[in-house]
Amino acid sequence: MPLLEIRNLTVEFQTASGRFRAVDSMDFEVGTGDMLAIVGESGSGKSVAMLALMGLLPWTATVTADRMAFAGRDLLTISKRERRDIVGKEIAMIFQEPMTSLNPCFTIGFQIQESLRVHLGLDRKERRARALELLREVGIPEPERRLSAFPHQLSGGMSQRAMIAMALACRPKLLIADEPSTALDVTIQAQILDLLVALQRDTGMALVLITHDMGVVAETAERVVVQYAGQQVERQSVYGLFEDPHHPYTAALLAALPERATGRHLPSIPGVVPGQGDRPACCLFNPRCRFATDLCRTVVPPRAGGEFGEALCHYPLDHGRPTGHPDPDGSLAAAPEETNA
Repeated sequence: MPLLEIRNLTVEFQTASGRFRAVDSMDFEVGTGDMLAIVGESGSGKSVAMLALMGLLPWTATVTADRMAFAGRDLLTISKRERRDIVGKEIAMIFQEPMTSLNPCFTIGFQIQESLRVHLGLDRKERRARALELLREVGIPEPERRLSAFPHQLSGGMSQRAMIAMALACRPKLLIADEPSTALDVTIQAQILDLLVALQRDTGMALVLITHDMGVVAETAERVVVQYAGQQVERQSVYGLFEDPHHPYTAALLAALPERATGRHLPSIPGVVPGQGDRPACCLFNPRCRFATDLCRTVVPPRAGGEFGEALCHYPLDHGRPTGHPDPDGSLAAAPEETNA
């Protein structure tokens, strides 16, 4: 039995102009000790899906799923009290921006020790000892002094480490890291990612890494889910994804990586990600896809079946060539645009 199982997860928000589907039919599993990356552009539904799992979405959101279970417990039917017992203890999340996620009114020590008091019932002396142990574990120097520091007194890297310490306080079985290195400089980014990988290896917890950086995916994850405009368009092992991407969007993302670019120009994907009012019919990627045909514009692509069942596409790629395409060379549409590198 997987530690986390999500089937057909959909999240819709009520807006002034109607309902907007931010996550559309997401499916994946995470086993104990797994490292899964969810990758996609900003607005592709990565964070919203995990906030739905945590129960942290506003009242305007409607969450539906065929199944959303953690360690065999149905997260769709449990009470709010039961969810509070799980969230923060067995499932923890590192939020995207530590400078806004940490409470500016309380010290770092208080915020780390709060979950120890609520979930583990430790007394004051035990909480302090555990908080110091956590700060040392995440590499914060002078932990005794940092316990009494407020968030504004820490650097971005230190704040992120404090957030990681808070998330790890109760030794969760599943850790969700929402772009943990986005606001940090390159050196600190590498340190934070190395820290997460080391902690995951040492504790045996499962790790879900949300990112838009394909380089981070290549270095840290074992399996990857690719999101586009709220839809899960591909799911593969990391090696398989980089070696042979099956969805045209994934292939275009990888082709745009500077280290893969050839020639004088950097490839780019023409067009823009669809928003609430301009979502195309059937395949959401069809206006930007070089392999799109009338079938892509009139029939919803299949979600499963055959060798390339993990790709949401009528013509999944096999080493760069569309399978079953009426034109094997894929010349029915323009090639991806190029921009100056």
